[in-house]
Amino acid sequence: MSARASLLVGAGAGLGAATADGLYAAVAAVGGAAVAGLIRPVATPLRWLAAVVLLALAVRTAVVAWRQHRDPQRAARADRGLDTPGRAYLALLALTLLNPATVVYFSALVLGRQAGAPRSPAASVVFVAAAFVASASWQLLLAVGGSAVGRFLTGPRGRLATALVSSAVITVLAVDTI
Repeated sequence: MSARASLLVGAGAGLGAATADGLYAAVAAVGGAAVAGLIRPVATPLRWLAAVVLLALAVRTAVVAWRQHRDPQRAARADRGLDTPGRAYLALLALTLLNPATVVYFSALVLGRQAGAPRSPAASVVFVAAAFVASASWQLLLAVGGSAVGRFLTGPRGRLATALVSSAVITVLAVDTI
């Protein structure tokens, strides 16, 4: 996202995903098996919903990029999308929360560790904090990398190419979600 927008917007998006990871880690640390059992029956509809949202985002990204490439003036008056760090944060938070695989993953991780010995509340807090920090650091690294690449691809063709590539990657993620 930061390749096409600013570093702050990319960081907002990354921190939204990291927040969802942290929330799921907290839910898994507190509820573990119970949460996984509740999610399992609705996992398929949630996966389909996430796939539809991702496909819509991929199509929108490609269409907007193509329109802006065909009409450079359109880029100047582009519609408001994920153009602020707050919007990007909320969008990626919501999108990541739609992914049931994340809560199942964290639940499995907690259950696997609990099989050996009971986990103290302090250990659970450390687990949640570590999950958030690990996710946030990775997401921010991606945002910085995207921002750096975006500086080299600022021309009309470069912007179109990165938008179409990102649209294709989003589509692959949507298909993989199913």
